[in-house]
Amino acid sequence: MTKSVAKTKKGYLWKRIKMHRAFYFMLLPCLVFFIVFSYMPMSGLVLAFKEFRYDRSIFGGDWVGLTYFKRFFADPNSWKYIKNTLIISGMKLIFALPFPIVLALLFNEMKLTKLRNVFQSIVYLPHFLSWVVVVGLVQRILAPDVGLVNNVINLLGGDGSRFFMMEESSFRPVMFASYIWKDIGWNSIIYFAAIMGIDLSLYEAAAIDGASKLKQMWHITLTGIRPTIIILFILSLGNVLSAGFDQIYLLQTPGNTELSEIIDTYVIKTGLQGGQFGYATAVGMMQGVIGLVMVLAVNTVTSKKFETSLW
Repeated sequence: MTKSVAKTKKGYLWKRIKMHRAFYFMLLPCLVFFIVFSYMPMSGLVLAFKEFRYDRSIFGGDWVGLTYFKRFFADPNSWKYIKNTLIISGMKLIFALPFPIVLALLFNEMKLTKLRNVFQSIVYLPHFLSWVVVVGLVQRILAPDVGLVNNVINLLGGDGSRFFMMEESSFRPVMFASYIWKDIGWNSIIYFAAIMGIDLSLYEAAAIDGASKLKQMWHITLTGIRPTIIILFILSLGNVLSAGFDQIYLLQTPGNTELSEIIDTYVIKTGLQGGQFGYATAVGMMQGVIGLVMVLAVNTVTSKKFETSLW
């Protein structure tokens, strides 16, 4: 009986695949992409447990067990890298979260479609600039003597020779502001799309009951996009130990290294510049495992508390 049911289900599955073969054919390039660029490179994780030798392949070295992991946590500077990474990731995951949501709410309240499209295009554009360009703009604006900010300070009677990029106190505000400016428009797209999916009759019923725009926004709009907010937050947790290498590496100067040296920059410097490929692989693997655990844990909590989860 069991074999018969399994055979029937298998036949039904193949029938469905054959029926929708055009859709599966369109899905094929996506599957190939992830297999080639995401799953096949995972074989390189073996370096986290092996000694890399240039005269052998990545599988030919001697096994070293957990030596690299112990070495990382035994390094007194490792906790500084972890702390800096968590602070920067926390700023991007938590403090930056409301900005695209508020922007999407503002777009939703704009009744002139053409004007809204213009503003959306303006705030979307920075996302398509590379961090090299963005950080270059930041450096020009904050440059001593000739930068825009220092010129304004000079006009107001202050010292216009301040080197912001070399100051520890300026690093986190500059990092956060540049991150918001670059990605706020792009991140608001999903929230705005979720708002567009809310039933308009809910707003009409609330207006008849005397609810103000603010109350409608709070009780209908934000409640309606809450599942989207939770899902995106869970997905972001996968990068909790990856604070954004491009931005941080380009903003890093000798004056702010104490705050800007994160795990990502440490891995690049140790692995590519120092040639310690096994050690760098172990640290990178640790990042991925902790991110996976965070996603699984928070997904379980949100599934029980909010009935919203990735699966």
